[in-house]
Amino acid sequence: MFEKLKRKWSIDSNFQIVIIIIVFSITGSVAVYIAKPVLTFTGLNSENCNLWIYIPIRIFIIFPIYQIMILIIGAIFGQFKFFWNLQKKILRRMGFKNL
Repeated sequence: MFEKLKRKWSIDSNFQIVIIIIVFSITGSVAVYIAKPVLTFTGLNSENCNLWIYIPIRIFIIFPIYQIMILIIGAIFGQFKFFWNLQKKILRRMGFKNL
């Protein structure tokens, strides 16, 4: 399993895979944690807003926070190059072809 990931991600060691997986997990938790105060600051919460509106707005807020945090946390763990290349790939798929 690790060999397949190493080929796909163009990385050298199993330790690097473990670090990348740790960065993904920390970033997801941090992004969800930060989104709640951001929404509270805007006055939105699950009690005063319909859930059909609140949940898509929360996801819309979490997405850019996640994209920024993955670069920051990836840099802290020494994997900035990997995550920067991943971000460029994601942005190209979203239509930003000049990256």
